[in-house]
Order: sequence, then structure tokens, then C-alpha cells
Amino acid sequence: MRALINPHVNPTAVPAPSAEAQPFHAGLRGYAPTPLRDLPALAAELGLGAVGLKDESDRLGLPAFKVLGASWAIERALRERPDVHTVVAASAGNHGRAVARVAAQRGLRCRIFLPARAAPARRAAIEAEGADVYVVERTYEHALALAAAEAGEPGVVEIADAGAEGPPRWVIDGYATLFAEVAAQAAFDLLLVPVGVGSLAAAAVRFAAAHGVRAIGVEPVTAACLTASLTAGAPTPVATPGTTMAGLDCAEVSPAAWPDLRAGLAGTVTVSDPEVHAAMRELAAAGLEIGDCGAAPLAALRALAAEPGCAELAAAVGLGAGTRVLLLGTEGATDPAAYRAVVRTGAAAGAPEA
Repeated sequence: MRALINPHVNPTAVPAPSAEAQPFHAGLRGYAPTPLRDLPALAAELGLGAVGLKDESDRLGLPAFKVLGASWAIERALRERPDVHTVVAASAGNHGRAVARVAAQRGLRCRIFLPARAAPARRAAIEAEGADVYVVERTYEHALALAAAEAGEPGVVEIADAGAEGPPRWVIDGYATLFAEVAAQAAFDLLLVPVGVGSLAAAAVRFAAAHGVRAIGVEPVTAACLTASLTAGAPTPVATPGTTMAGLDCAEVSPAAWPDLRAGLAGTVTVSDPEVHAAMRELAAAGLEIGDCGAAPLAALRALAAEPGCAELAAAVGLGAGTRVLLLGTEGATDPAAYRAVVRTGAAAGAPEA
């Protein structure tokens, strides 16, 4: 399914964004709002009022937005459990590196579990932060299970961005800082956000509901767990044969995010790896180094604006002349070699264009 109109949408049921994390983040060394990049040529081409990209390629010294959720979740965990000496997490790469960076800054030990698909460059980056890395010869969901089991040890806490209570909810609250920055930078009518397990998307729909903005989730066509869940009306796992959008290669929606996504998203659009690679090259031509997951919203916007399979959703969100669109560019080149292969040769390493 290319595009889905969410039949369950009810923005009045979406909670307000948390305001707790922003003062904490503002006090961190090196904190600054990430830039909002204007894309006027794209807006003119698509006949829109404006297109902006929130550029998360440098967030507190890391090439992705994840550190906002990780830092706030670790802060909250330490407030509740001062006995904690070790943090554990499962990750496809960016979340694990963020957890490892914050753990080192807080004087904590760190163990990160990665699925076998995780790129060697992302593993090396996590190890460089001082974490112990364990590669799980199965999927991200199996890595999650192993991290959760480790959290049963004394003095150990799992900093998960998927789950029901505690850290998964704090991660969502931490991402509210990103949208508080957006609110101070510009006004938008529609935002497109990558989904994955849904934590960032949950923060996005809270912002959207509070500001009268429509929100659309973007997923890989090979890992569209939210689209399947909205279709079924309940969380629904899907098979995940693989995608270069590593941070979105998720089989299940987080229980902490699901209620907000069900009530707050206007719909979803699925995108392919080749479409995302084309978006990466387009952004690179504009001087923006944005990785696969961060380029997915641009690929989705192009589909939404032009494809018959997206026409009903485009009409439902009022896409047209004058619409101001926000794209969440969630990461930079977190796998530099693969990024260069896409931008310079037109094919991801090991994943030829279709």
C-alpha cells in the first residue's frame, strides 16, 4: 500500500507535548537548536507555499536526533534509580551511539545490542564511544529482547526507544525539544516524519495536535509496521526483509507510541530504497548531507504531490498551493561509505538501484 488515510484519527485524544526536557537540554554543553533549511526550489516545483527541512545531521555533536531522547531518558532513569551503574540498549545504530555517548558523559558503563544487519561503520562508531557492543545474529526485535533481559541485573537499566513504560515514554518526551525548536523557527501546515518504532513520530503528532498541523508518517515499503497496524486497528507485526533505511527497519510499533500515532497521524506513505536514494542525491545537490532515514520524508512528499496512489491522502491533508510542509531530516551520513556510494554512484553499497 503506497498511502493510507488513517481511519482512526482523533487529534483531541493526543496528549500535549512534554515541556520537561527542553530546559534540561538547554543546559547541556554544546546545545543549540538545529537549523531549519528552506527549500524554495522544491516548493516552487511542487506548487507549495514552502518546504522546510529540520536538519538533524549535527545534534549535540552526533549525526542524528536520537541523543535528545537518550539524554533525557538517562537523566530520568538516574533520578529514579541513583544506584544505576550500567545502561543497556538495542539499536540499529543511531540510538545506540546516542546512549553510549550519554553514558560515557555520565560515568556509566554501557552495553549495546545490534542486529546483524547493522552497518560496520555504525558498530564502530558505538564502540568508539566506549560501549561494549554485541551483534545479534537475528533482527532488531531480538536485540530488544536481549537488552530487556540484561536490565534484570542489579544496577542496570534499559534505555529503550520501544516498549510500554519508563524509558520509552521518556524518549518520546525528550524528542519534544526538537519540535519546540520548530515552533520557534517557522509555522507549518503539514509535517512528514519517519516512523520506525514510532517514538519520534509520537512526539511529532503531539506537536501537530497542539499547533493545528497535519502529520504523515513515512515508512519503508519493506517495514511498514505502522501502516499495517493502522489498517488492522491494533499493533500488527510485519516481516522485514531489509532496507537501507536502517533506523526504520522495524517490525513492530512501540506500545508507548501506538496510542498517539493511532489518534494523531493523518496517514502514512511508504517509500522504497531507490526513491530514498534519489532524495539523498537531491538533498546533496542542495548542499545537505542527509542519510537514508532523513531523506525518506522528501521521497514521500514527492509521491504525495504527484502519484495517483497518494491523491486521496493528499486531498485529505489539503496539500496544494500555499501549503507549508516540514520534512524531518533525522540523520546525517551515519554510514559514510554507503552514503558516498549513493550520492556519487547512484547505488548503495551492496544494494543496486532497481
